[in-house]
Amino acid sequence: MAPILLNPPNQLSLESNVAQTLSLLEKCTKMMELKQIHAHIYKTGLIIDPIPVSRLLAFSTSPGFGNLTYARKVFDRISKRNTFMWNTIIRGYSNSNEPEEALLLYHQMLCHSVPHNAYTFPFLLKACSRMSALEETQQIHAHIIKTGFGLDIYATNSLLHVYAISGSIKSAHLLFNRLPQRDIVSWNSMIDGYTKSGDIEMACKFFSDMPVKNVISWTAMISGFVGANLNKEALKLFHEMQVASIKPDNVALVSSLSACARLGSLDQGRWIHTYIDKNGIEIDPILGCVLIDMYVKCGDMEEALKVFRKLEKKGISAWTAIINGFAIHGQGQEALDWFMQMQEAGIKPNLITFTAILTACSHAGLVDEGKSLFESMMTVYKLNPTIEHYGCMVDLLGRAGLLVEAKELIEKMPLKPNAAIWGALLNACRIHRHLELGKQIGKILIEVDPAHGGRYIHLASLHAAAGEWDQAVEVRSQMKHQGVSKLPGCSAISLNGIVHEFLAGDGSHPQMDEINHMWNQIADKLEQEGYKPATGDLLLDLDDEEKERAIQQHSEKLAIAFGLIRTKPETTIRIFKNLRVCEDCHTVTKLISKIYARDIVVRDRTRFHLFKEGKCSCGDYW
Repeated sequence: MAPILLNPPNQLSLESNVAQTLSLLEKCTKMMELKQIHAHIYKTGLIIDPIPVSRLLAFSTSPGFGNLTYARKVFDRISKRNTFMWNTIIRGYSNSNEPEEALLLYHQMLCHSVPHNAYTFPFLLKACSRMSALEETQQIHAHIIKTGFGLDIYATNSLLHVYAISGSIKSAHLLFNRLPQRDIVSWNSMIDGYTKSGDIEMACKFFSDMPVKNVISWTAMISGFVGANLNKEALKLFHEMQVASIKPDNVALVSSLSACARLGSLDQGRWIHTYIDKNGIEIDPILGCVLIDMYVKCGDMEEALKVFRKLEKKGISAWTAIINGFAIHGQGQEALDWFMQMQEAGIKPNLITFTAILTACSHAGLVDEGKSLFESMMTVYKLNPTIEHYGCMVDLLGRAGLLVEAKELIEKMPLKPNAAIWGALLNACRIHRHLELGKQIGKILIEVDPAHGGRYIHLASLHAAAGEWDQAVEVRSQMKHQGVSKLPGCSAISLNGIVHEFLAGDGSHPQMDEINHMWNQIADKLEQEGYKPATGDLLLDLDDEEKERAIQQHSEKLAIAFGLIRTKPETTIRIFKNLRVCEDCHTVTKLISKIYARDIVVRDRTRFHLFKEGKCSCGDYW
């Protein structure tokens, strides 16, 4: 299409038209209005004036209101395109789903010998960051030096940012060291880069050394800790941020709440929620969903429901978080009810929602409902089940004792079964004492997941349960030979904002003598109730007395004893464990809840158990 070129009207008319057009562009809020102004520019001959045409182009590339396809047509028909116009269209594509087009336009810009300015390279580098295009970044780095922008703070900071987040942290560090001047953006880019590369130690060093910190600095470090699963450190830094009088942004709040959820730190999670309310911070869909998730994973479904009901916009993520909450609390029927309510509200379930609802069916033993929902994924919702959904079904069938059906599903599934699939079937074999099938699956698991210590332990336990001690010892030797270690059981209890952690058999806690004394008292009362330790699943080739001593040192028992010491009577004790609760600890916790008249909430690797008056909410189905 030929460029639009009109002869300009007289000078006075032109100046008047320019002022009027610029005023219209300032008030413009819709593409339809922009098209009318474009027609006005065409009719009045202003198409040759770079100022209104540049404004027109800038609006049409706006991510909020513009239309990039329309902007490109406008750009291609401008006969004399200045640097601002090239930068504008490059920026438009760098913010779009076609960032590679920004680089192609830059190539055209070079061919037309258009001069650069301080804004050209940041826009190009943003496109590179969206594409993780390291080679192109290096080429642009060379252009920055050749064109004399090597000392420009905007260009160098953009370059630093791309290197830092695209996996070339060494290049970023080298560039940082050579910068003649560094501002807070330079330091923040290095912190962000090192946290994303997994080097938290270096990120901490940069954070500590930077002369001035802003909210982005604190947020990047808190998010980095959470990403590295250093949740206690994240909450500690969040507290320091408050002491430093830095107001957290939504990202810092989301990360801190995620840390609370992982630690089960309900007190700190409530404090952050109160802070949000007191400071009038808007609870957007993301923050609302994370708040729900925090309360769910800290065992407070009532508060999670309160947050949900107050949300103005209840999207799929919020609904899924609630359904998942009922799932991990073993409330399968409630999860199904909310699944129906969600659809009645016009919200269509997604793949994550189905993982949650199938998990609910599995934990509650709702076999028929689970089968029906699984089939509906394809027939009703046109969703293809992923490996996670097949894992839920294998777990559902296996827990219900339908081991043959579970094995057949694995053999027929269109996806290659992974360790989680085989692990679900192995767990079912262990629950239902199907030792022969369990041993077959155990061998497959070791081949599929040779670096996971739990796989060896489970297989050895099955051999031990069958009285095959030689084979059990052989598996343990294989594990040792491979250099694989077992993940130690760890239980945490949060009291007064402090998280106390206990490892199985570990005596490092400063109040260990007091804890052992308390446990001895508990053991005496358990014996009076007729309790006998369930040592049958212990892998250790020990005599009965040694087995009893070992099982008494399980981490959740130490945490419960500590909770009884440090909390007032009738206070709910909340324990969070990294592994599945064993049969003996489950029995003991039920008895303790009855003996001491305490509600005890235990969150293990997969679900919640509420122990009350000698019973568990799971109905001994876990």
